[in-house]
Amino acid sequence: MVLRIGMKQLAARGWPRLLLLAMTGALVAGFALWPRSPLNLASAADLRTSGLLEQWQAGNVVVLVRHVERCDRSPHPCLGPADGITRVGSEAAVHLGAAFRALGMGHTDVLSSPITRTAQTAAYMFEQPMVAQEWLASCGKSLRDEVVAHKLAHHNLLLVTHSGCISDFESQTGFKHALASEYGSALFVSVGDAGQVKVLGVVNEQNWQSLLNRKL
Repeated sequence: MVLRIGMKQLAARGWPRLLLLAMTGALVAGFALWPRSPLNLASAADLRTSGLLEQWQAGNVVVLVRHVERCDRSPHPCLGPADGITRVGSEAAVHLGAAFRALGMGHTDVLSSPITRTAQTAAYMFEQPMVAQEWLASCGKSLRDEVVAHKLAHHNLLLVTHSGCISDFESQTGFKHALASEYGSALFVSVGDAGQVKVLGVVNEQNWQSLLNRKL
C-alpha cells in the first residue's frame, strides 16, 4: 500500500516535467519548421558566402528592388505627385543605382512597375526611364513564374517593384512569414537553367555603403 502511494506520488511529480519537455520539444520543432526571412547580407562576408557575387558575374541573378520612400506616407517634401517618392527618396535611389553599377550592370536588364513611385525610383537609380511592366504592380500568385519567364540566360534581371509583390515572391519561394521589405531593399535570387529559384538574401539600402567601402 505504501509502495503504491509512493508510485502515484512519483508519477504525479513526474508529469509536470514530462509536460515541460513535451512543450519544449514542440516549440523547438515549430521553430525549425517555421519559414524565416531571407538572409540579411549586411556584411561583405555574408555577401561572399551567399554566392551572390559569383552568380551575378555569371548573369544568373534576379533582384527585386522595393521603391524608395513614398510621398503619401512620409513627412518629407514630395518630389512631385502624391503617389510618387520624396526628395529624400530620390537621393536614396541615386545611391542605390550607384551601388548596382559598382556590382556591374553590363549584362543586366531592368524592368519597373508602371506606378509613379516605382517608375521614379528606377529613373533616379539609372538616370533614365525604364521599361514598365504591369505584372510588377499586380503580382499575385503568378509572380514567381513571371519572374522566371522574363529572365534571359546569362543576363541578370533587376525588377523595381513593391513590398507587397516582394512578399508574394517570398511566399512562393518558401518564406511565407518573412519580414516586410524596407524602402530600397533588394532581394537577390539565383535562377537555374531549368527555372529553379534559390533565394540568396537581402541587402537593405543602408548597408550598401559599408559593403562598397570593403571593395566588393
